[in-house]
Amino acid sequence: MLRAAVHRWLLGPLAKPLVFAVWLLPCAWLIYAAFFDRLGANPAEALVRATGDWTLRALCLVLLVTPLRVMANLPALARLRRMLGLFVYFYVLLHFLAYGWLDMGLDLDDIATDIAKRPFILVGFTALVLLTPLALTSWNGAIRALGARHWLLLHRLVYGVAVLAVLHFFWMRAGKRNFDEVAVYAAILAALLGWRVWRRFSRPAIRPQTAR
Repeated sequence: MLRAAVHRWLLGPLAKPLVFAVWLLPCAWLIYAAFFDRLGANPAEALVRATGDWTLRALCLVLLVTPLRVMANLPALARLRRMLGLFVYFYVLLHFLAYGWLDMGLDLDDIATDIAKRPFILVGFTALVLLTPLALTSWNGAIRALGARHWLLLHRLVYGVAVLAVLHFFWMRAGKRNFDEVAVYAAILAALLGWRVWRRFSRPAIRPQTAR
């Protein structure tokens, strides 16, 4: 009964607007905190770190949708997946903008040099580049234009993005030797990707019946 009620709510008119509003709240809080001096002694670092954290959280949630949909038998969850994926891109753009503006002063030459020089920034920038075609094709017309098979293949890039995101976070924390949060995100993403591998190889092979 509970599952049926959740399924009906997910199909209802309020599900998408509510999820959209909830995922805008972190951005609204950061804007408020920046204007009212609530970001601590180093506001630039706080903004860069917070937008990166929310990117990872959104990425974990996107990758959770399919396992949760299958295990809880809630096919309507798939309605939220593309919108959540766009929030991953939204927060990673904010993360890159905070770095480029607050750390580098929007100097494109300095940004390009920094990307080439520092591996953890190169990895993060690569993840942003890989996410861009996914964001640009997150609409129904793109599925029709690419074909469902090619669209699905393209959007599997998100698995590589997950690996790059954790590597970026790991290298960023390596200087301070603080890996506690890295371990949490790595464990979550490893479990979500591992579930997909397990499901792919645990499906029984479908063999055609022998004609009599």
